[in-house]
Amino acid sequence: MTEFRRKTPEELLYSIRKARMGRLKIVIGSASGAGKTYHMLQEGHTLKAKGIDVVVCAASAALRPETDRQIGDLERMAGIPWTRDGVPQEDLDLEALVARDPEVALVDGLAHRNREGARFPARLDDIQYLLSRGISVITTINVYELDGVDDVAYKLTGIKVRDTAPSHTLELADEVRLIDVTPETILERLSGEPIERGKSRLLMRGNLAKLRELSLRLVASGVNDSLEKHREELGLQGPSGASERILVATQYHWNGSIYVRRGQQIAKRLGGDLRIVSFVRPKSPLTKEAAAFKRSILQLADKVEGTFEEVGVPSRRAIPRALANYAVEHKITRIVLGHSRESRWQELRKGSVAGGLVKRIRNTDLFFVADRARTEGERILPTRTRSGDRPEPYRRLSETELEAAIERIRRGKFKLYVGAAPGVGKTYAMLREGNELLKRGIDVMIGLLETHGRAETLAQAGELRTIPRLQTVYMGSKLEEMDTDAIIKRNPEVVLIDELAHANVPGSSRRKRYEDVLAILNAGISVISTLNVQHLESLNDSVEQITGIRVRETVPDSLIRLADEVQLIDVAPEALQQRMKEGKIYDRSKIDQALSRFFKLGNLIALRELALREIADDVDERLEAWDRSESLRGPWRREEVIFVAVTTSGNAERLIRRGFRIANRLKAAWRVSYVHAERSLPEALAGRLEKLKELTVRLGGAFEVECAGHRRQIAVRLIRQADEAKATQMIVGQSARGWLSTLWRGSVVGGILRHARHMDVLIVADFDSIVRQ
Repeated sequence: MTEFRRKTPEELLYSIRKARMGRLKIVIGSASGAGKTYHMLQEGHTLKAKGIDVVVCAASAALRPETDRQIGDLERMAGIPWTRDGVPQEDLDLEALVARDPEVALVDGLAHRNREGARFPARLDDIQYLLSRGISVITTINVYELDGVDDVAYKLTGIKVRDTAPSHTLELADEVRLIDVTPETILERLSGEPIERGKSRLLMRGNLAKLRELSLRLVASGVNDSLEKHREELGLQGPSGASERILVATQYHWNGSIYVRRGQQIAKRLGGDLRIVSFVRPKSPLTKEAAAFKRSILQLADKVEGTFEEVGVPSRRAIPRALANYAVEHKITRIVLGHSRESRWQELRKGSVAGGLVKRIRNTDLFFVADRARTEGERILPTRTRSGDRPEPYRRLSETELEAAIERIRRGKFKLYVGAAPGVGKTYAMLREGNELLKRGIDVMIGLLETHGRAETLAQAGELRTIPRLQTVYMGSKLEEMDTDAIIKRNPEVVLIDELAHANVPGSSRRKRYEDVLAILNAGISVISTLNVQHLESLNDSVEQITGIRVRETVPDSLIRLADEVQLIDVAPEALQQRMKEGKIYDRSKIDQALSRFFKLGNLIALRELALREIADDVDERLEAWDRSESLRGPWRREEVIFVAVTTSGNAERLIRRGFRIANRLKAAWRVSYVHAERSLPEALAGRLEKLKELTVRLGGAFEVECAGHRRQIAVRLIRQADEAKATQMIVGQSARGWLSTLWRGSVVGGILRHARHMDVLIVADFDSIVRQ
C-alpha cells in the first residue's frame, strides 16, 4: 500500500544518509577452499562489464596462485603489509581507497584484525567506514569466523580461530550469499597445495561436513528472520511453511519434563525452534509439589535452549482456545502435548483439552506423546538401529550381496546441483564443472542442456560437445527429447543432464528424465544434473502452501540420497528478481506474470529457506552414515515404525508425503493404510487407491487396504493394524466433518485419541489460504 504520510525531518535525514551509503554484500562459506574469493572476483568482472568502477583490495593470493589469474584485468589496490607471528598480513589502505573513490571495492577476509596502531581495530570497521563514504563493498567470510559460531564450531570440530567478526555481522549486509560446496570438492581443490599452519584439522572430511551444515543452518536462520519480517509487513498470519516451530504445552506435573524432552528432540531433528508454555490460573497459588516441578521445567527449558512462557487462563475449559490463539500468534507449526488420562465421561464433565484443540486448531499439527516412561524409562527420539548396518567383517558375502556390491562399484557417480528456484545458476555451475573436467582430460559430454533461449547459458558450454537429441512425433508435432540410448552407446565418462524433474514426451520408453538418468548411471556413466527444490516429491505440499502453486513434475526424494554429492546454489531473492527483470531467466513476455506469482519476494525467501534446510538435513544424514556419533541433530537410539492412516480425500497424498518425511528423518519403517467403512470396496475407488499406493511405493513405503464393515469400527481396525506393525507413531489427518456428523457417525480421530494412548499420535492440520503469500 502506498504511504501518503509526510516524513519527519529525522526520517528524511535518515533516508538521505541511507541513499548515500554504499551497499554491503557478504559471501559466506563453510571453510577455506569453498570458492568465496572466486565468486567475489567473478561478480567484480560482471560489474565491470556493466561499466561499474571496481577495485580489488586484500584478495588472498598467498596460497592460491590461480587467484592472480582470476583477478585478471580488475584494478588491484595495494594494502599496508605487516607480519603477525611470522605470517604476512595486509591491511586496507583506507586513505588511498577513499581518494580513489571506486563504486565497488572487493575485500577478502572480513574477520581480519588490523595491525596495532591502525585507524580501526578490525576490517569490519574499515568496511563500515568505506560504506559511509558511499563505496559499496563485496567481502568474504567463513562461517566459523563469526563470533558465537566459533564456539559451536570448536565444540563440533576442535577448530579454534584467532580472528572473528561480531555475531551481528550478517545482519549489516544488504545481501548474503552462501557458497555451498561439498567436502569432496574442497579436498579435491586443495589437493597438492601447501596447507596453512593449523589448518590440517580443518581439512578433515567430517569436520568440513559439520561446518557445511553449520553454514547452511545459519544462513537459513537469517533467511527465516527476513521472511517473518516480510510476512508481517504484508499482514500474513500462520506459519510460512518453510521452517518448523515446535510448541510444548505442559503442566507442572512429573511428566512435564518428558514432553519438553520430546519437543526438544523433535525440534532438533526437524531443525526448528522450540517454545514451551504452561497454562495456570492466575489467582491460584502453586502447591509445593507444582512449584518444584516448575523449577525443574524452567531449568530444563534453559538447558534445551527453549523459550518458556507462563500464560494465565480462567479455567481448564479455556485452555484449548488460549493454546490455539497462542499457536497463531507465534506461528507454531506443531504443538506437542500429552495424551488425556481421563475417561470419556470425565472429559465431558471437565472439558477435553485434546478435543477442544482438534476442533479449533488451524494450520498447526498436533502431536500427542505416548507416556511410556513408567514401563520403558524416559523416551529418546530414535533414528536408526545398529542391527544390519554393518555386517560381520569375517562373514563371506552371499551371491546376492556380492552382485549388489559389484553393481554399486560399476554404477556411475551422481552429482546434483540444487537451487531454490529457476535462475539461481545451477546450469551455469554444471557447465563450469563440465569444462573443468574436460580440461583435466576427462571425457565429458552434454546429454541435455535447457538454455530457454538464453545466449549466455549457451556460451557457458564452451568446449563441451553435445549428443544430438532424439526427435519424436507427438500429435502431429515434432518434439525433441534426450537420446538416452545414444548416450549409453557413446559411453562418455561423464554426461551433463539439465532439469532432472522433466517429464518425457508421451510414448517415450521412460516417463521421467530421472528414470533415464538411472539407466545411464547403471550403464557405468557418471552424471551431473540439476534440480529445483520445489520438485522434490515430499516437499510438494510445502511448496503449494508457500506459493499457492501445485508443482506437477516431481522426483522421488530417494534421488537426493542416491546422489554421491549434492550441492546447493544459493542466490539472494532480490538478486534473483533482478535477474528475472533483466530477462536472464524467462522470455521477456513471461517476466511480469512470473514476478506476480511464483517469483514474488515472499515466495523466493521461503523457497530459499526451504532449500537451505533441506540440504542441511541431507548433510546431516550423510554425517550419520559416516559415523553415528557425528550427527548434529542428536544421537542414534531405538527403532521407530510410522503408521499413516488415510482416507480417499484430496488430503491423502499430503499425509503420505508427511509420513515419508517423518520416517525418513527418523530412519524408520513406515506403512500406509486405508480402512473402508463398508464390507466391500466399490469399484469406483479402485483407481483412487491405486494412485495412493503408487505414491506410497514410489516413496519407499508399504500400502494396505482393509474393510471395516461400519464407520465406528475404523478407529479400532486402524489401531489393531498399527499394533500388529509395532507402530510407535500414528499419523492421521484433521477431520473436516462438522459436530453433527461426528455425533451421528462417530469421530475416527476421537476414537484414535481415546484408544491409542500407548503410541504417539500426530494429527496433520489442513491449511487455510491465509498461510499463502
